[in-house]
Amino acid sequence: MNNVDPQVQTPDPSTTSEPTNQSPKPKRWVWAVVLLMLATGGIATWRSLTAGQTSKPAVAQQAPPPRAVETIALAEGSAARPVQLLGQVEAAERATVRAQTSGVIQELFVQPGDRVAPGTTIAVLDDADQQLALARAQAQLAQQRSNLARLTVGTRPEIVAQRKAALSAATAREREAIDNLSRTSALVKDGALSQRLLVEAKASVDTARSERLQAQAQLAEAQAGPMREEIEAQRANATAAQAEVNQARLTQLRTQVKATSAGVVDRRVVSRGDYVESNGEIVSLIAGDRLDIFLELPEELTGRVTAGMPIQLTSRALPQWKQRTTITAVVPAAEASSRRQRVRVRLENAGQRLLPGMAIAGTLEMPADRRSFVVSRDVLTQRQNQWFVFAIEAGKAKQVPVELVTDMGERVAIYSNALRTGQEIVLRGSDGLRDSAPVKVVQNSNS
Repeated sequence: MNNVDPQVQTPDPSTTSEPTNQSPKPKRWVWAVVLLMLATGGIATWRSLTAGQTSKPAVAQQAPPPRAVETIALAEGSAARPVQLLGQVEAAERATVRAQTSGVIQELFVQPGDRVAPGTTIAVLDDADQQLALARAQAQLAQQRSNLARLTVGTRPEIVAQRKAALSAATAREREAIDNLSRTSALVKDGALSQRLLVEAKASVDTARSERLQAQAQLAEAQAGPMREEIEAQRANATAAQAEVNQARLTQLRTQVKATSAGVVDRRVVSRGDYVESNGEIVSLIAGDRLDIFLELPEELTGRVTAGMPIQLTSRALPQWKQRTTITAVVPAAEASSRRQRVRVRLENAGQRLLPGMAIAGTLEMPADRRSFVVSRDVLTQRQNQWFVFAIEAGKAKQVPVELVTDMGERVAIYSNALRTGQEIVLRGSDGLRDSAPVKVVQNSNS
């Protein structure tokens, strides 16, 4: 049991010496790393402290440079605020072509959309009745002219001779009746004849005397000729007959219905074969080259808009169309449906682009009734819903709150009690500018 193998109990010196040689090396490396880290941290801390001490004097020594700005002098102006108006296009002139006589329509030459000129034949009516009326009037005129000619020429010699012969015959019959009365009176006195025959003889004398007087008057009339009054009366009859002929001819010509003005056919009421009475509607025309724009005013502008004020017109149907013009007239009454006053703008529709019935909008520049300064929009600065401008005082910027009176696009109207006419305010260079900051004016622009 005490026999022990010496190789097992006695370790080999070559194997036991290796651990003893490696254990000190790791400890020295760790200590070296720790020392290096401490040294590096100390250097960095010293540099940071040194840099902080040297930077403070540098900041204290440098003052901010003046801001270069461009200024403008304030000037009072008339502010105008845009007001949007709505309305529609209407034809400046609208006419209804009507029949001026009755009849059946034989021809109709136009359709809606056709352009007509003055004198263009619109329709033709049957003129049979008008032709008959013209013929009767012409016959009556011929009769009246014949009567006038007879009176003007006077009595012919043969008529005078005839009436002289008639007077001689009447005178002879009167003498015969007188002789017969004398004989009858003597016989009645002697009792040979009855009293009745005497009465008849007297009546015969009276009749013969009447015929003689009538023949004598006719002869005197024939010898004297017609009176001036009679001729004038007959001449008036002839003139009246001529007027009847002219009226009948005019009625016959009116069977051709013609346009009296230029325009475009808006609608056609009748067709071929329709019977129309006098004053019956045929077609309606509109003047396409002249248009009226009627725009409604808001109630607060009633009585404030006058003719001649500028207005900008636009149309939703024609996005590229714009026209700047002036108000032609103000209608002195409210529209029945909207109860609003309207304004009228006359346009020459040379390009035939606008059509009656189109919707149209107008932008009216209404002048403000208060004092204001009109400046470029570039002078304004907004901070927390407040508008400011920067005035220049003693080489420094002074922040001045202002009221935005009217926004006119590129230019605005502002007001503040702290501003005055001619005062310089910053036009450009106000971005980031603070109150009381030093500034340097590099350019001064005219207002």
